[in-house]
Amino acid sequence: MDTLTDRERAILDLEQQWWATAGGKEAAIAAMGLSPSRYYQLLSRLLPTQEAVAYAALTVHRLQRIARSRVESRTNTRRFGVSSTGLLRED
Repeated sequence: MDTLTDRERAILDLEQQWWATAGGKEAAIAAMGLSPSRYYQLLSRLLPTQEAVAYAALTVHRLQRIARSRVESRTNTRRFGVSSTGLLRED
């Protein structure tokens, strides 16, 4: 990926300031002509790129940190046999 497309910049811009978007994040995603699933697929592909970091470093690093935390949480849940409710699973 050499440069970011307009859509990729719009995705990063939305992630930087979605809370200030009239109508909320879901409405902003729909206004981009994307389903929420497709939006998050594009976002997850965008996060590891150097172009995204160069464009919005703080936002990209924040989102990478959140993603790592979710992966670690899922891994720990499976490893220690605890469900997402905090109760022991009966596998």
